[in-house]
Amino acid sequence: MMQRPQKRSLTLKGHRTSVSLEDAFWDAFRDIAHKKGRAINDLAAEIDSIRGTDCGLASAIRLYVLKHSKPQ
Repeated sequence: MMQRPQKRSLTLKGHRTSVSLEDAFWDAFRDIAHKKGRAINDLAAEIDSIRGTDCGLASAIRLYVLKHSKPQ
């Protein structure tokens, strides 16, 4: 079933921002952060710092989740 993205707030290096992702991506992103022993805000800040200007933060998080969901 298709679902609309849900907007949630994050704090990246002391600055508040909001990101809209589908619940499945939020859940997977939280799971990845938990497995890495990282706070979700810290992991989002890392992704934000390496994403470049051609990719929005929500898209960068989705790509990160997809990359980490593939079998190694």
